[in-house]
Amino acid sequence: MRSVMVLEDFRVQQMPRAGGGWSYTILRADGSVEEEPDRFLRLYEGGGTERTYAYFLVDHLRWRKREGLTTPSVSLQDLYRYMGAVRAKVAMPFGQPWRPGKRPYGSSALEVTAACLKGFYLLQCGSGVTAELATALEASRLPTQRDRDRALLGHRQTSLPVNPLAPRRGTRRRHPKMLPDGARPELLDVANTARDKLVVTWLSGHQSAHRRTDGPAPR
Repeated sequence: MRSVMVLEDFRVQQMPRAGGGWSYTILRADGSVEEEPDRFLRLYEGGGTERTYAYFLVDHLRWRKREGLTTPSVSLQDLYRYMGAVRAKVAMPFGQPWRPGKRPYGSSALEVTAACLKGFYLLQCGSGVTAELATALEASRLPTQRDRDRALLGHRQTSLPVNPLAPRRGTRRRHPKMLPDGARPELLDVANTARDKLVVTWLSGHQSAHRRTDGPAPR
């Protein structure tokens, strides 16, 4: 066995598998296996997800130890604080940024972290995770029509799982909707109501004002 990463209390250990490839676990400073993350990583043994989760999880365990937290004492608010410490946008104080001197997590890394933490703590439900945290992590939402259209037997869906730790994705448009060049006269000709004509006139005037301030409309 060879050690891939060593730092203070925990480290990721890479181990060759009998059939080829590598497995990963997390060791304590004395070289003993940290049982909870090891059990979680075994679910992904032999795949790239195992390695990825090992490094994201060891980072969280180091932060957790610094904060004086254990699996039974971690709350959803603590997990929000951790996400904030690794650069997720959270509506609460999160203390000092984590990983000093290293690059902050990007959006993809934050999504992986959220998935990793949710899976890890839900697996520990029988090992001390509070019922309150388990319930919060198992949150769900009503499916949209788009969800149903994209899923097999989507008409039978009544709820979809969500991850409360996942970063929110922005929905704002960079540019407002605009009419194609020369479309105003044609649209006014086919508009059937005064309201439709008013909307076309408003969009045309809004487009002209936007172009005066921002330059040509994007094609």
